[in-house]
Amino acid sequence: MSDRLAHFRKSPPNLMTFDDLKLSSASLRAVKELGHTEPTPVQAAAIPPALAGRDLLASAATGSGKTAAFILPILDALADGKPGSVRALIVAPTRELALQITEHATALAKHTKLRITAIYGGVGFGPQAAAIRRGTDIVVATPGRLLDHLTQATFSLNSIEHFVLDEADRMLDMGFLPDVRRIVKRLPAKRRTMLFSATMPPAIVILSKELLKDPLRIDLTVHGKPAEGITQTVYTVDQSRKGDLLLELLKGNEIFSALAFTRTKARANRLATLLERNKIPVERIHGNRSQAQRTHALSQFKRGKCRVLVATDIAARGIDILQLGHVVNFDVPLVPEDYIHRVGRTARAKAIGDAITFVSKDEEASFAQIERKLGKRIDRAKTPELPQLAATVPPLRARAPLARAPQARTRTGRSWR
Repeated sequence: MSDRLAHFRKSPPNLMTFDDLKLSSASLRAVKELGHTEPTPVQAAAIPPALAGRDLLASAATGSGKTAAFILPILDALADGKPGSVRALIVAPTRELALQITEHATALAKHTKLRITAIYGGVGFGPQAAAIRRGTDIVVATPGRLLDHLTQATFSLNSIEHFVLDEADRMLDMGFLPDVRRIVKRLPAKRRTMLFSATMPPAIVILSKELLKDPLRIDLTVHGKPAEGITQTVYTVDQSRKGDLLLELLKGNEIFSALAFTRTKARANRLATLLERNKIPVERIHGNRSQAQRTHALSQFKRGKCRVLVATDIAARGIDILQLGHVVNFDVPLVPEDYIHRVGRTARAKAIGDAITFVSKDEEASFAQIERKLGKRIDRAKTPELPQLAATVPPLRARAPLARAPQARTRTGRSWR
């Protein structure tokens, strides 16, 4: 990486408006219709150099507006070109994130003629291929399904002018580095590349040297810290009583909806069953659910049709739920960074929220690692008196730790992510 690398370490002055960013009238109109007037720090730092054609290596916290930071410059760059050929490629690690990026891009491209197509696994190959053949300008893809399309010659990457690797750290965590390298080999040497990530581990820095040319680095992360608007609460509870504790917390009016993380798919299913039997509207997202089921579950939760969304860590990144106020770690995550990503689903875009963690005796050592990562001890809250175990519902056993997620108590506002 060049020694001349420009480097933002702190948030740039954010007294500007989107009008100051020299965006096209079509983009400005779409942004204003979505209710935004001031860019977030990562948008203020990234959009001007991206419009100027610079490669970017950007890290910022989840919920900080990274998606619009790379989408808006791409839309403006493609607006004057020949429509209908694939000229921009955005690669994301999960289906949910690919869909989310597509939704944001479509909203921001509302006043252009540009077409955006999402391609990801778990759904039919044919309709995606047909959409590309009809003409698309931007493809948002997961690595595996993208390689399937390239192998079947649905389209080529020869015309790609803009390449984005989003959530790059998560991409590496999920073992996609070989796939990413296979994709990059098919890209034209002359292109603009932007790499966005929530964290910047050494492996990402190494990858950036392979992908980027004289990049501008934008570092707006507060390393190892959750967003400032998150209130963290810990309950000490026996593993066998975690389900009862969650039900007790849900009895009050403070938690209206919750994203509940589990460590395994089996635990997610069992927790959902427990909630269903106790008349709590619930949906599930994990790797054994079809894409249609996952999409339906997320839609129901966003629309307020269910009170709890139970998810494995597949949902810890890239799920954008407005006004999500509570994250419940039903089980302590094994890796401290996963705690940061889980609780980052709340307090997005400067909102506020609560992260609740259930810690059993056998999880104290794991949670101590998280506290060392945070640089502080989180005070234990008084666990409410729990009723006797329901005779009709077997308790959740501790075969595999579960992660629970947030209930809604936030400020109003929109999230860019």
